[in-house]
Amino acid sequence: MPLMLKIDFVSDVSCPWCAIGLKSLEQALSQVPEVQAEIRFQPFELNPQMPAEGEEINAHLARKYGASPAQLEQTREQIRQRGAALGFTFTKGARDRIYNTFDAHRLLHWAGETDLAKQKALKLALFTAYFTEGRNPGAREVLLAAAESAGLDRTAAEAVLDSDAHAAAVREQESLWHAQGIHSVPALVINERYLLQGGQPPEVFAQALRQIAAEDAQAGAAGT
Repeated sequence: MPLMLKIDFVSDVSCPWCAIGLKSLEQALSQVPEVQAEIRFQPFELNPQMPAEGEEINAHLARKYGASPAQLEQTREQIRQRGAALGFTFTKGARDRIYNTFDAHRLLHWAGETDLAKQKALKLALFTAYFTEGRNPGAREVLLAAAESAGLDRTAAEAVLDSDAHAAAVREQESLWHAQGIHSVPALVINERYLLQGGQPPEVFAQALRQIAAEDAQAGAAGT
């Protein structure tokens, strides 16, 4: 019988390495049949002070990281290649602005209370909207279209977005993860004890999952 692992996937929908990390985790899980995972997506805002209209991406990244245009393009090409190898498309030139993602996190929180499979589908839809299609993942219509594509009720999603529903819960969760030392994403917290960070290759995630499963199985056997 497969061992069930609880994975808290702390990430932001505007983070390309988070999209890579999720696709990599999916492949890793397919390589480790002795493990099943309950994945919950947890909020993290890379730019919590970003205005709704966003900011031009090159200016933002240059100011935030001090990167030159050549360095930025080199990183983008690396991201495109990593995504392609995992079956995810980072469309060249599509992502020209950074946006506020707080409403996306509110909608994801609501989706997680509704159905974890649909929460994952929503997360992937938002990654696709932003990185593949170049759309604003904080825009109401983009969020509603993503919710519908994930099989969520549009009217209920509208009610979330047209109120401050789940705002306090999202902020509380963000503070919790910061307090636990999560300052970069993606961060995968497994069974509330193990931490995997970054958009690792599938084989790295798979090896870690096997090791964690073996340790938990051994601990369980020792406790019986």
